[in-house]
Amino acid sequence: MNEELIIGNGTMWASFPTSYSKERNKSIMVKKEIKKVVLAYSGGLDTSIIIPWLKENYNNCEVIAVSGDVGQGTELDGLEEKAIKTGASKLYIEDLNKEFVEDFVFPTMKAGAVYEGKYLLGTSFARPVIAKRVVEIALAEGADAICHGCTGKGNDQVRFELTIKAFAPEMEIIAPWRIWDIKSRDEEIDYAEAHNVPLKINRETNYSKDKNLWHLSHEGLDLEDPANEPQYDKEGFLELGVSPFTAPDKAVYVSIQFEKGIPVAVDGVKGDGVSIIKKLNKLGGENGIGLVDIVENRLVGMKSRGVYETPGGTILYHAHEVLESICLDKATQRMKQKLAIDFADLVYNGQWFTPVREALSAFADKTQENCTGEVKLKLYKGNIINAGVTSPYTLYDEEVATFDADDVYDQNDSAGFINLFGLPVKVKAMLDKKRGNN
Repeated sequence: MNEELIIGNGTMWASFPTSYSKERNKSIMVKKEIKKVVLAYSGGLDTSIIIPWLKENYNNCEVIAVSGDVGQGTELDGLEEKAIKTGASKLYIEDLNKEFVEDFVFPTMKAGAVYEGKYLLGTSFARPVIAKRVVEIALAEGADAICHGCTGKGNDQVRFELTIKAFAPEMEIIAPWRIWDIKSRDEEIDYAEAHNVPLKINRETNYSKDKNLWHLSHEGLDLEDPANEPQYDKEGFLELGVSPFTAPDKAVYVSIQFEKGIPVAVDGVKGDGVSIIKKLNKLGGENGIGLVDIVENRLVGMKSRGVYETPGGTILYHAHEVLESICLDKATQRMKQKLAIDFADLVYNGQWFTPVREALSAFADKTQENCTGEVKLKLYKGNIINAGVTSPYTLYDEEVATFDADDVYDQNDSAGFINLFGLPVKVKAMLDKKRGNN
């Protein structure tokens, strides 16, 4: 005879069929105790209150916090003290900057992936690299579950959980926003104040922000209404740069060198991916580059309004596209543009660790074999102006393209080409005339 299981705090429940349930077409609930949880921890509002919430609701379980450093800068200051003070047993701060740039940012840029024509996927490809490291630590620590602070309305819950499923398919996942009674950010602040959780925000400036080496996003408050103009000139709103209206009145030149589609130097000074992005973030930010105001379509079905700052990334994408214009043949360039939409969707939807994304990356890598050269740009008050491009693998032949006299192109050849190219149009018109359709 089966014993009756009593529901209590600190448990995860799963439906498990037995011989008893087979007879009566029922099931019992099997209890799995949660003793150790690894939390993807940013130190922001959501994850700050999740630590005490986990301990309250899971029998004072051990909470191990993991922060992935993908370029948040000063946001990581004092994080260990805060995590321990609010109940975590320890905090891992993992430097993921190099992996983030080389394994996620640059492959996405090489693919030319831009979500809905504007969003350079700053949050989207930061989540898989963080979640992957969280899984690695959870497995090493022998954790019973992984917890994240993503809301049930957003895209990040999918990005985190698909990565967890890819590397630890049997790991339990706790998503407080889907099960707790808290319904708003105001209520989160109430909870934090009641549990003496220190916060760096207040109710008046409580934008939802996500920052990494590549970008900074702003959501919430007045931005929730698309009718409201973003307050670019309001002190404290922009963090990575200035608005185009307050940028310098003098243009600035910058040259970027690429090797096989990867930026390797800025103004002749070589550097790794992290240092190059930092340098271009500073330069782009000072000149009001990379501000995007977008109403995007979230994976879960709703529309969401956000403002993104991506100064260095916007410069790199622009320069890379200019280089491709002389290094890629038309057919390859067109196919790449088509697949870039699919690539962006995969990244946005959290499907980084999938065979199809890997296949698209392999295609992108092939297209970049001859994308080596230098691009010169002029930056002026939020604008990026082309100022020259060169490549040892250029497909642009001045002698063929010239309007002056040349010996390599017979203009009479175009007549036969047009006759063949226009044959379907001509035949249809002639038949329509015969049928009296004109």
